[in-house]
Amino acid sequence: CFAALPLRAEEVVLGLSKDKVAITATFEGSEILIFGAVKREEPIPDVPLDVVIAVAGPSEPVTVRRKDRRFGIWVNTDVVVLDSAPSFYAVATTGPLDKVMSDTEDLRHRVSIPRAIRAVGTGSDRPADFTQAVIRIRSNAGLYQVLENTVTLRGETLFNTSIALPANLVEGDYRARIFLTRGREVVSSYTAAIEVRKVGLERLIYTLAHERPLIYGLLSLVIAIAAGWSASAVFRYIRSN
Repeated sequence: CFAALPLRAEEVVLGLSKDKVAITATFEGSEILIFGAVKREEPIPDVPLDVVIAVAGPSEPVTVRRKDRRFGIWVNTDVVVLDSAPSFYAVATTGPLDKVMSDTEDLRHRVSIPRAIRAVGTGSDRPADFTQAVIRIRSNAGLYQVLENTVTLRGETLFNTSIALPANLVEGDYRARIFLTRGREVVSSYTAAIEVRKVGLERLIYTLAHERPLIYGLLSLVIAIAAGWSASAVFRYIRSN
């Protein structure tokens, strides 16, 4: 005999303004509207509801170098490879992150930016310094965003927010995660996929460069020769007249 699993008291019903982002030669960034509702099987509890939304790009190892001044010259003194860091990461919340999600839940789900970066086997005795360097550099480039108090929650049922995607996006599969929390504890979560792909001329150049390097090199050489010959012909015409 099998017992039926109990239904969750609250679940996320999510919507995205777009689940595909096209990177073209004139791509200057985009914006994704994330909205949804809370489906309930029971009355609304007395503890206030909060929403945390995290959007992450593809993760990859990152090499971080520390420079120091030696004998009047700036040189690399330390090199650390972080195991994995998302190429893009944004966290939007209904309030301060530490007030809507406990540290234990943050550690479990890896929601905050420092927790989203894995720096286990760096070989450094101070990996946090290099992790903070990556966060600072990518935050300045708009790739890492902390958007506290930007999720609008109405009647503890409807929520929405918008996240800006910069022009320097990395192609790949992005992931949007939504967490419902009460008393700083996660009561429900939902994950949706967002495709970011190059299209048109950008896709052709990328495919040639990575999958047909010989053809890409020959075409580059032909274009360079043609451009040089055309420029030379124009200058000869101008000088002759």
